[in-house]
Formats: sequence, C-alpha cells, structure tokens
Amino acid sequence: MTSDSLLILGTGALGTLFAARLAASGVEVTMLGAWPEGLEALRKHGARLSGQSAGAPVRATDRPEDCRGATQALVLVKAWKTGRAAELLAVCLAPGGLALTLQNGLGNRESLAARLGEARVALGVTTVGASLLEPGVALPGGNGTITLESHPQLGLLEGMLRGAGFEVQTVEDAAGLVWGKLVVNAAINPVTALLRLSNGQLLKRPGARALMGELAGETAAVAAKLGVKLPFPDPRQAAEEVARRTAENRSSMLQDVLRGAPTEIEAINGAVVRLGEQAGVPTPVNRVVCGLIRSLAD
Repeated sequence: MTSDSLLILGTGALGTLFAARLAASGVEVTMLGAWPEGLEALRKHGARLSGQSAGAPVRATDRPEDCRGATQALVLVKAWKTGRAAELLAVCLAPGGLALTLQNGLGNRESLAARLGEARVALGVTTVGASLLEPGVALPGGNGTITLESHPQLGLLEGMLRGAGFEVQTVEDAAGLVWGKLVVNAAINPVTALLRLSNGQLLKRPGARALMGELAGETAAVAAKLGVKLPFPDPRQAAEEVARRTAENRSSMLQDVLRGAPTEIEAINGAVVRLGEQAGVPTPVNRVVCGLIRSLAD
C-alpha cells in the first residue's frame, strides 16, 4: 500500500460510509473484513451511499497479507472484534504506521496498543452515524463530528478526513469525550434494541425516556467517581439531544439485534457496570439492560 492510501477495518455501516466518502474524494481505500456478502458487494459495486447508483471504487479483501505496509488505518469494527483487529493490524501495519480507532465503548485503544504499541495507535470519537441498507450500501444517520486526540502522526489521516468533507476537530485529551459518547450510547442503544425503536421514537414514550435518563445518570455518576469531566453538564439532556438530532437513525445495537449479530453491550453498558463495581457506584439499571440484551442471544 502507498503512503497516501488508507486501510479501513470493517465492512459494516460506518466502514462503508467512511469508505464511500473517502474514496470519492480521491483516497485509495482498501477495506479488510470477514463478511463474504459485504466483500462481494464492495468488489462489484464499490462503497455506496443511499441514493447513489454508482459506488466509489475500493479494494476489498479478507486477507491481511494483501494489506501489508499500510501506513494509515481506520478501525471501525465492533468493539468485540477489537482483539482480532489488533492481530490483523500486526500483519498489515507498517512499522511506523498509525491506526486510528473511532469505535464505540471503552477499552478499544488499550486493546490495540497492547498488540501494536502505544505510538502506533490514535484515539478518536465520532458522532457520525449510519445504517446498512444492504451489503456495500450505507444510509448516513445525520451530520456528526470527528474529534481526534492529538497525536504527532495524525496529520495525513486528518487531512484525508477533512478532504472527504468530514467535520474534524482535535483535542489534547479525549477521555472526557469518550465518556461523553459512552453516556449517550449507554442511554440510547440498549433501549432502542430492546424496544425495536428508532432513536427519536424513544422521546415519544415516557417510559423509554425515563429509562434513558436513568442509564445516562448512572454512567455519568461512574465517570464522576473516576474523575472524568464530561463535555456536558446534564447527561440526561445530552442523551435526549442526540436522540433528537438522530431521530430517524437506528442505533448500531438495534441493527445488530435485528440481524442476529453479537452486540457491543459489554463495551458499553457492561463497561459501566464493571467500572461502577470497582469504583463503588451502584449501576442497577445498566446491569438489568445488560442482562436483557444478553438474553436476546440465548
């Protein structure tokens, strides 16, 4: 792979959206995944956004050997696949290469860094959302931003993202933003998945709205006990505002449940429960929704 090319790990909704926009802007995109239907569609038609008749050409493969020498990588796989992504990147990533994670949940950077080394992993947070309409076709879930934690090697990848029209900003420490997204995801994702509702529909049901508030409040309480400063003063209001802005979007957890796939419950609400136990903060509502989501797969 060349120095001005990009490797994307993941062929789902976000992987397809990012690939479509980046490839359309002129970036040479390679997508590495394991989903046969997704890879076949990407090879035949490129990465497409809803309403597009022609996709942006990408290279799609399930062989990490095809991606050796990658200098820039974007990790967009589900959190439960992060360990596997780290093993693949150990094969693909050049010695001086950089992998940026924009994944949901906690612990993704740490899992990648344990295999690749701290210097080769960068952390970001995104509110960009998408749904997968069919293999290789993504429906954008509304406008969002990408916030990157400062890293000396991020310049090229940041430029690629800006060139593709993404709104990008940088901060010195992204911990508060990671936890801010966790608050929102913990409040919205499991409730949409359990009730089979879009984000905006949660606000129209008093019971669902109250449950969102409890989940957000517990998550914020754990963050506070750990000394994390959230990027907003009111966690319940923040979750409701995101649900309002992404009203038509189906959360990633709802999409996973609908297609019978594993969810990211352990990296989201499960992480809240585990860290709450360690910090001595009760998280009974998060614990219950974890059990309910897990039971869907039983």
